[in-house]
Amino acid sequence: MSDAGSVDRGKRRFLIGATTAVGVVGTVAVAVPFAMSMWPSERAKAAGAPVEADISKLEPGQKINVEWRGKVVWIINRTPAMLASLPKLDAKLADPKSDVDHQPPYAKNEDRSRKPEIFVAVGICTHLGCSPTFRPDVAPADLGPDWLGGFFCPCHQSKFDLAGRVFKGVPAPTNLVIPPYKFLSDTRIRIGEDELAKNA
Repeated sequence: MSDAGSVDRGKRRFLIGATTAVGVVGTVAVAVPFAMSMWPSERAKAAGAPVEADISKLEPGQKINVEWRGKVVWIINRTPAMLASLPKLDAKLADPKSDVDHQPPYAKNEDRSRKPEIFVAVGICTHLGCSPTFRPDVAPADLGPDWLGGFFCPCHQSKFDLAGRVFKGVPAPTNLVIPPYKFLSDTRIRIGEDELAKNA
């Protein structure tokens, strides 16, 4: 009788342990896909989910590229000399005051940015969608004596200054587009989301 009782208790313990293990495995199996569904997928990112960029190693005068909505977004750390060149070009630009609505309200200023030194723009020419090259060099022979640095589209020779403002007399009709963005800290930017978009 005592042997049968001890066998029953052993079976009971085994069954309780096995059931608990199966329950834990089942919970994990359900929880992992659920948790992963909280992260934006590549498809969601391409559709417009915000992306974050680390700019802690972005040196003055350098540019990095980030992908957002399947488009390249430039982040440039402009030098004081680059910023000083902006007011000198107003007479040569088609839309120096950014009257065409291609930027959020906080970027409708001379440097077209939240912080003067950090420039964020969609790196696509507003003419036919080519990608201009970053040409920070001043007055290269192929771009003319009035060139103070900026972006040059080799497809049809459209030119933009270091704030993405389009020059007069080129095929591109408007300034480069500034996406919504915000600073999460001094070294991190979230592109595709800002306070205006959050409240909308």
